[in-house]
Amino acid sequence: MEKEKLEQNQNQNEKPMSAFVKAIVTGVIGGLLWSFLGAVTHYFNFSSVSPATFLIRSWLQTKWSDGWLGELLAIIALGLISILIAILYYALLRKMKGIWPSIVFGVVLWFLVFYLLQPIFPNIKSMTKLTSDTVVTTVCLFILYGTFIGYSISYEYYDSIKQNEPKSKAET
Repeated sequence: MEKEKLEQNQNQNEKPMSAFVKAIVTGVIGGLLWSFLGAVTHYFNFSSVSPATFLIRSWLQTKWSDGWLGELLAIIALGLISILIAILYYALLRKMKGIWPSIVFGVVLWFLVFYLLQPIFPNIKSMTKLTSDTVVTTVCLFILYGTFIGYSISYEYYDSIKQNEPKSKAET
C-alpha cells in the first residue's frame, strides 16, 4: 500500500511533456508509420515508389538497397526527416483548427516531393510519367501523413493550452 502511494506521488511530481516535444514524437511516429505503409503499398504493387526508392536507390545501386535492409534504413531515415516536418508544422500551422489544414499540408508535401524535389531523386520518374496507381496511392499516403502530423500537433497544442488555463472558481 505504501509503495503505491510513493509511485503516485512520484508521478504527480513529473512535468508533462510540452506540446513541442510531443510534436517531435508525433513526427517520428508519423514518419515511421506512413513510410512503412508506403513500403507495404510498393510491395503489393499499388505504387512503383517505395521509401528506399527515394532515399537510397536514387544514389546507391547496390544489392542490399533492393532488399529489406534498404527499406528498413529508408523508413528509419524518413522517421528522422519527419522530425523536421513536424517542427515545420508546429512553427507554422499549430494554431489551425480542423482537419482541412492538415490535408492541405499533406497535398503540399506531395507536390514538393514529386514535383519540386524530383530532380534530386533521379530514380523517380517525373510526375507526368508516373502511373495513375502510383499517383493516387502516394497522394493518399501523403494526405494521411499530413493529417496524422497536423491534427495530432494541433490537438496537443490546444490541449496543452486548455490544461494550463486557470481553473474557474466553480470548479475549485
